[in-house]
Amino acid sequence: MANINDAFPSKYLSASDLGGRSATVTIANARIEQIGKGAEAGPKIVLQFVGKQKLFVCNKTNAKTIASLHGEDTEDWLGKSITIAPREVEFQGNMVWSIRVSLQRPAEAEAVQVAPKAVKAVRAAAAPAPQAAHDDIPF
Repeated sequence: MANINDAFPSKYLSASDLGGRSATVTIANARIEQIGKGAEAGPKIVLQFVGKQKLFVCNKTNAKTIASLHGEDTEDWLGKSITIAPREVEFQGNMVWSIRVSLQRPAEAEAVQVAPKAVKAVRAAAAPAPQAAHDDIPF
């Protein structure tokens, strides 16, 4: 059997990548990119997480949630942890799976402490970092 995600891989994180579970991740990089095509294209905040390959495109809801946790300047988000989880949301009149950032700060015991040098190295390289050993959700 084959999986459709194997046939059409994406560099962006989707709800299915979380396997039905939440994940606590540490932000290594935040930048603005043009996402989408045609009339739907627009600037979005794109996050890279320490130890993860896939990028996370923030919608307005998630960006505002992170801002409420860590401030409105994305530079202040670097090295900070958030918890993401798959959630059912309404989109264009249909219920779909999406990723939502939790309003709760990750518990200190769960949060990965990242040295500023590690965050700067990932940000400077803008390349996927190796898989983190602290969790088993592969994205």
